[in-house]
Amino acid sequence: MKTRLPLIFLLNAAGLALFLCWYLPANHGFWFPLDSAIFHFFNHGLTQSRAYLWLVALTNNRAFDACSLVAMGLLMLSFWLKADPSGRRHILLIGLAMLLIAVVINQLAQHLMPVQRASPSLFFTDIHRVRDLLDFPTKDASKDSFPGDHGMMLLIFAGVMWRYFGHKAFFIALVIFVVFAFPRVMIGAHWLTDIVVGSLSAVLIGLPWCLLTPLSDKIISLFDSFLPGNNKIYTN
Repeated sequence: MKTRLPLIFLLNAAGLALFLCWYLPANHGFWFPLDSAIFHFFNHGLTQSRAYLWLVALTNNRAFDACSLVAMGLLMLSFWLKADPSGRRHILLIGLAMLLIAVVINQLAQHLMPVQRASPSLFFTDIHRVRDLLDFPTKDASKDSFPGDHGMMLLIFAGVMWRYFGHKAFFIALVIFVVFAFPRVMIGAHWLTDIVVGSLSAVLIGLPWCLLTPLSDKIISLFDSFLPGNNKIYTN
């Protein structure tokens, strides 16, 4: 991959503009009424339907988070099964590089974004909490919800799928992102903007420098040189 500076700068500018259009206006401008309306819409439903209450509780249980890892793993497995031994090693190395990139971008975003706010379930009063309605372990609040780290990880996965596996894998990864990131919004553990502003802007700023430059390939090559095996991807 050659460095594609014009596209990198364009994506960076889009990410910065997205963040600033939320961060700079007083009370976050038009974003706060949108955040509030979406939270109250889903929150109201918790007492209207027992089935919906259980759906929200189950999709925010830690076991459901594990299901997101399974979904990502199955998508990568679909390519691994069709690959030769060298290709299978390459896919494993891509996964390791993705984890490293995700951890670094997440940590940078958490420390460099000048925002700390509680989730809507802690911000608003006279609302319903799933933990008060069900005796079931679920995550329905966060003292520091911005940016959404879960959504960020899933978006990074989608970006890596696009870079190494093509558009079809990218769109499947986007479906995984929606399915596993937005239950946090439904239960009130995240504002909508924690994901569509916080997660997305961080990824637009950080990920292009990894995927639209030789950096991700160099990380894969580094792992390839240190990990044992007979099917090296890169040879001197």
